Amino acid sequence: MAEHDNEHLGTGTRLVGVGRRAAWTGTADHPGAVVNPPVYRASTHLYPDMAALRAHPANEDGKFYYGRRGAPTQWALAEALTALEPGAEGTVLYPSGVAAIMGALLTVLRPGDVLLMIDNAYEPSRAMGRGLLRDFGIETRWFDPADVDGFAAAICERTKAVLLESPGSLTMEVCDVPALSAAAKARGVTVVLDNTWASPVGFPALKRGADIAIMSLTKHVGGHSDAMMGSASAGPEWCKRLRVRAQGLGNVVSPDDAALMLRGLRTMGLRLAQETASALAVAEWLETRPEIAKVLCPMLPGSPGHAFWARDFSGGCGLLSFVLKGGTSAARDALIDALALFGIGYSWGGFESLATPVDPAPIRTASAWPLPGLDADDRFGVRLSIGLEDAGDLIADLEQALRVWSAAA
Repeated sequence: MAEHDNEHLGTGTRLVGVGRRAAWTGTADHPGAVVNPPVYRASTHLYPDMAALRAHPANEDGKFYYGRRGAPTQWALAEALTALEPGAEGTVLYPSGVAAIMGALLTVLRPGDVLLMIDNAYEPSRAMGRGLLRDFGIETRWFDPADVDGFAAAICERTKAVLLESPGSLTMEVCDVPALSAAAKARGVTVVLDNTWASPVGFPALKRGADIAIMSLTKHVGGHSDAMMGSASAGPEWCKRLRVRAQGLGNVVSPDDAALMLRGLRTMGLRLAQETASALAVAEWLETRPEIAKVLCPMLPGSPGHAFWARDFSGGCGLLSFVLKGGTSAARDALIDALALFGIGYSWGGFESLATPVDPAPIRTASAWPLPGLDADDRFGVRLSIGLEDAGDLIADLEQALRVWSAAA
């Protein structure tokens, strides 16, 4: 299948075929001999003679040069991700999602610039604004995810980039990415979007206005909680610059991890579909419970930004949150401790379900928590990553845990 001619195919077909260039899955006399690109473990790439060394392209993907520049295992993954992102010309791989976010921002921004960051951003992204970016002379300002006019008004002559995350990975608000992107581009501001929640399978970030689309491949692409990686995909304006900056920072990913990501990619569509269906079943059940003040699930009518999700997205995932009706922090701890089928851990997107507390108030600077419409006492949240367990079993587990919460609260 030609990598540039796959958008007419279904998601499952695309996920099976991308990144499987025959030259990378065989030998010169038997191209395409194996299903998966082999794992090329090599720090050193050798040349047959000095003429070949001198004739080698100075900096070109797909050509053996040196281990840090990658080999077919990494190239196949990058090519697959590029093929899945409509409008992308290239993809750069990073050792983690956080490294991908920082790598993209350090490509776009320079000392003296201003970064506008959405207020529901991933906490490590916020920490970049308070820490490393500030140390480099870059100022970060935060804005309300729901206020497009306020965002447009916040753009100044020094604003060079905006970092969006939709939905927010704790409170799940879906922002109006096309409107925010249009406002940014009207002023020459580059749009960087963390698209980990939906992936390009559910949200074509570049088509919706982003200039650079970030993913933590650790989550849905890997899918098995056994490898970490990030990616940044972009069109012709940014892809080469991202690559050069990543090389300058010494970023490299393990071929073994790249092989795990390629393996996970093949089943990502099936896993996303199952996790989304189960998450929606759990969310609809939680809405019926008197212990719950608000369910924050983008696929659910009434969740913040649901109209934008319905308009712009073609898929979802298993990540959602809910807010308890009153109670205490200790009671919420008791609820999470009582869950038998949910692990307690900060990641998501794996095959196993997880639960963590949600306390965004201390990190919000431009928008409110509790959310509008909730009582002041309705501030204790829980985030669920729904895995591949049966939805009925997860609901039964949540039901018994809510009884523990009620007794503790």
